[in-house]
Amino acid sequence: MAGKQAKVLTPPQIKSILTHLEATRWAARDRVIFLLSVKAGLRAKEIASVTWPMVTDGQGTLSDAIHLQDKASKGSSGRTIPLNRELKAALEQHYASAPKKTGDFIITSERGSRMSAGSITMWFKRLYETLGYEGCSSHSGRRTFVTNGAKRIVEAGGSLRDVQQLVGHSSLQTTQRYIEGDTDAKRKLVDLI
Repeated sequence: MAGKQAKVLTPPQIKSILTHLEATRWAARDRVIFLLSVKAGLRAKEIASVTWPMVTDGQGTLSDAIHLQDKASKGSSGRTIPLNRELKAALEQHYASAPKKTGDFIITSERGSRMSAGSITMWFKRLYETLGYEGCSSHSGRRTFVTNGAKRIVEAGGSLRDVQQLVGHSSLQTTQRYIEGDTDAKRKLVDLI
């Protein structure tokens, strides 16, 4: 990754963002945009490309995972991402009010058309500027997802390879570049040695 990396969001920032989004004009949709980033690790392009059939079964019931197709991802990084409980609840709320047709995109503009990856990127830019979060971008949620996943993967009985697969990186080295170090964890680790 060239240049400066997007900042990782802290738990208080995430809470503040979710509170802010409750008061937006399109609150249900906006909450889903943000949670697809921070709780599923999706890129702006993937958020713009995900459709209702990728998160529902044949009867139109919300499933327990996002089945992200290659065409909706970067390169051929399609994958299945289990739905976080908070994201699933937000999707259920949005699904109840969103107009749907076969193949409809989950994230649409006020006019009902698909939002582009550029529009999603600008949505995040405006959100972070409004809240005064310098250094944050549309990639901040993805970096937060990877960092939090890396910190907690051992508790789930997995490895960093599982995080790599969840975010669709072809290389474990790429995943490692996303992970933000933790000074407190380093201090605790040294005390354990």
